[in-house]
Amino acid sequence: MTARSRLPRLARTLGAVTGAALLAFSLAGPATAATHTTTLGLTTQPAAADHHGAPDYYVSLGDSLAAGYQPNVGHNTDVSYTDQLYAQLKQHDPNLVHVKLGCSGETTETMIDGGICSYPGAKSQLDAAVQFLRAHRGHVRYVTLDIGANDVDGCLAGGSIDLACAAKGIATVAVQVPEITAALHAAGGGRPQYAGMNYYDPFLAVWLTGPSGQQAARLSATLGVALNGAIEVGLKLGGFHVADVATAFSTLDFTDQATLPGVGQVPLNVARICEWTWECTPYHDIHATPTGHAVIAGVFRDVFRDVFRQDQHH
Repeated sequence: MTARSRLPRLARTLGAVTGAALLAFSLAGPATAATHTTTLGLTTQPAAADHHGAPDYYVSLGDSLAAGYQPNVGHNTDVSYTDQLYAQLKQHDPNLVHVKLGCSGETTETMIDGGICSYPGAKSQLDAAVQFLRAHRGHVRYVTLDIGANDVDGCLAGGSIDLACAAKGIATVAVQVPEITAALHAAGGGRPQYAGMNYYDPFLAVWLTGPSGQQAARLSATLGVALNGAIEVGLKLGGFHVADVATAFSTLDFTDQATLPGVGQVPLNVARICEWTWECTPYHDIHATPTGHAVIAGVFRDVFRDVFRQDQHH
């Protein structure tokens, strides 16, 4: 079977699986986190508020993007979109304190159950966040989330896509993201602004390898539509606004062309991946560069700004 003939099949397969997973969630109803009353003990305590008075908090959750992993140094850094967004938000609220909980390698399952990063007094990243939100209810202004990419990341390797693996990952995301967002919103209440992101598609870089890579890139884009669709539904079910990072990265734009230094004309979405991630560097790494993180931070900032404007009109 050719790559071209597999494209409609992939769309049908992922669409059916995602739809079934969403139906299963709707029948089961939203899950709630276990009740905890202890205050979160952070590994790194946030800095004290700059001025007198109780601080406001920005709580960020997620995977390696939220944690700021950079392959050139091999560890988490402070160039993450969460750190850059915090710096921008703090300009308008000097008392704002960032509670950064992101964990490199986190999946939806490990965010709920733990197993990768440790959080003092909590079994998982979600548990830690829920405890903090409850303990500081009324003092949290922003909550951000990115999760789900690692549920399917292992399905894309060697220039090909494992359909069964991708379908299973998306089904898991469709069930567990709503569980995560519902628990966070229940713990934080109505004061915070909640936003979560969909994803750019680093696999688009395979376009540069030739005709077969270009077909694989198109297949990957279809996979991304299914994954992001599941994430977006889960965010909205939990009362989160969607930070549309996929559109900011022109993820589906194979039509418009851009000049990539050393390569020539390529689709705009491919150029964005090469410019804003480490995929087209010797590291061949999926993570956003500091510039890419700045783009992501800008998307979240715009979401919060729009929410603020809407609130002002009501």
